[in-house]
Amino acid sequence: MLDESLLDAPEALAEADRRGLLRGAAEAGARVRTAARHAAEAGINNLKPDGRPRAVLIAGPGAAATCVADLLGTLAGATSPVTRLAPTGVAPAAGALRWELPGWAGSVDLLLIATPDGTEPGLSLLAEQAYRRGCTVVAVAPAGTPLAETVQGAAHGLFIRMATAPYEQDQPLAASAPGVLWALLTPLLALLDRTGLLTAPPDALEKVADRLDHIAERCGPAIATYSNPAKTLAAELADTLPVIWTEGTSAGPAGRRFAAALAELAGRPALAAELPEALAAHGALLASRLAAGADPDDFFRDRVTEAPALHARVVLLRDRPAGGLSAAPSARELALGHDTAISELEPEDGAELETLAELIATTDFAAVYLALTAGT
Repeated sequence: MLDESLLDAPEALAEADRRGLLRGAAEAGARVRTAARHAAEAGINNLKPDGRPRAVLIAGPGAAATCVADLLGTLAGATSPVTRLAPTGVAPAAGALRWELPGWAGSVDLLLIATPDGTEPGLSLLAEQAYRRGCTVVAVAPAGTPLAETVQGAAHGLFIRMATAPYEQDQPLAASAPGVLWALLTPLLALLDRTGLLTAPPDALEKVADRLDHIAERCGPAIATYSNPAKTLAAELADTLPVIWTEGTSAGPAGRRFAAALAELAGRPALAAELPEALAAHGALLASRLAAGADPDDFFRDRVTEAPALHARVVLLRDRPAGGLSAAPSARELALGHDTAISELEPEDGAELETLAELIATTDFAAVYLALTAGT
């Protein structure tokens, strides 16, 4: 149950935020600037690659590495295949995870390792395996970790210190925490810009940081719910099953990121799909008992001891302006035709990286508010 009174109580939110999630969301812009500086210090801006890699392989634990791979693959498009190496093992613990290179990986391929931990033996073994195959290895991880030592000592390895905050040193970082994503993603954006796989020069990263600062001002805990898009979205999603529909190429990773953050940070299930396929994939769901019109709330339900029925709510994330060829009208018609409420988020104008950052930042704040007000 969401305690909506907490949404407009900044001091109570701060007291409930034992994991520093709100601070991480608010500092996302600063994290991008710090991570870009660390990348420059590592020599990224001076690299002169011989050519584009045949393939880009990405390894790392948890939702953070999954989201980084998703975002880089979307932004790179068809210029070079981006493949996430899924870990194997008996548990999600650092010591139990193992990664393997595909059999075809060799000297013309690039291995990226992104982890907020750096103590995983499996990642160090993966780096060593890559060196034997002739792959170039670039790792983003906390300084002073076993992975950092493995990569720094290699001829074809480049280590970039992860941008962390002092308050993150005392507890394990959640993979979906807002600060973790930008600390891992930013140096790899700078790297792939140098290789020509995508466009993310230093001035573009600075604009991303500025957009993140702008969203932090709009969505911060001191801003009242009625004028705060993240708090409004959190309140709308209370006691619902979020059905996240995305339109536009880069909105897809933002929607999948939102679903992962809701699960890990707020303990909330969510579904994500891209339009127009989402209309067919989730049409039966909206016609089921999860639709608001299919199972109206019992008038005689005890509001104190009985939880309300769980109903779907559509969240439409779009990264392109209204008009033109769009499935959004059909999405609204399908949702409202089944008495299912719909929330919409559309970023302000800007480059692809900026609009993507706005969608991620707003939904990150919403996931954090849901986590704090639900006592997760």
